[in-house]
Amino acid sequence: MPKRVLTGVVVSDKADKTVTVRVERRVMHPVYKKFITRSKKYAAHDETNACKAGDLVRIEECRPISKSKRWIVLGSDTPQRKEAAVPTKEEVAPAPARRGRRSAKAAATPE
Repeated sequence: MPKRVLTGVVVSDKADKTVTVRVERRVMHPVYKKFITRSKKYAAHDETNACKAGDLVRIEECRPISKSKRWIVLGSDTPQRKEAAVPTKEEVAPAPARRGRRSAKAAATPE
C-alpha cells in the first residue's frame, strides 16, 4: 500500500528536528452543502532543521519515530528565501504631493 503524502504549512519549528505542519482540506457541510475548510496539525521529522515557520512542505507517513511523530518532511515547496535587503534612497520613490484643503492655520499663514 502506498504511503500518504500531504502538503501543508509549517506553523512551528521550535523543537529540535521536529516541525508542526498544518494541513488544510475542504469538505462539504452535510446540511448546508457549502464547502468549509478543516485543518489538522501533524508533527513531522525534519532531520536537517531546514524548514522554517511559513514554509510550504510535503510530508510523508512513516514508521513511528516518537510518541507523536509519524511523518517525515520530504521537501519544501517554498522557493529559497533571500535576505531582506534594505532599500537605498534612490530605490525609494518620493511621497506624492498631498492634495486637498489646507487647514485654517496654514491658510492664514502666508507662504
